[in-house]
Amino acid sequence: MRTDAVRGHLDGLLLAVLEPGPLHGYAIIAAVQQRSGGALELRTGTIYPALQRLERLGLLKSSWDAVGERRRRCYELTEAGRRSLAHERNAWREFTTAIGSVLNPATPSTGLTT
Repeated sequence: MRTDAVRGHLDGLLLAVLEPGPLHGYAIIAAVQQRSGGALELRTGTIYPALQRLERLGLLKSSWDAVGERRRRCYELTEAGRRSLAHERNAWREFTTAIGSVLNPATPSTGLTT
């Protein structure tokens, strides 16, 4: 899959994998990869700036978690993040419906008529 296909949908992907509960960065990457059947592979250099941006926007909150002697930052949705996810899902449905109507018309067009 083209890597630029994710552009414009990254926020929705991140919000969606955080919907069930808090995850740290590598778990978020693994969740996106698993949910996409391996088609989407996000890089740390892509998701951490996005996670920080979503946190600044109030859509996520983070806290430090300790695993043994390692600390890792876990992210979770805020109520504003849940509302934003609902908006992203509606926008995605509208987008895929519009693209699907063009790519797979119910009645193929024979061209412009004047």
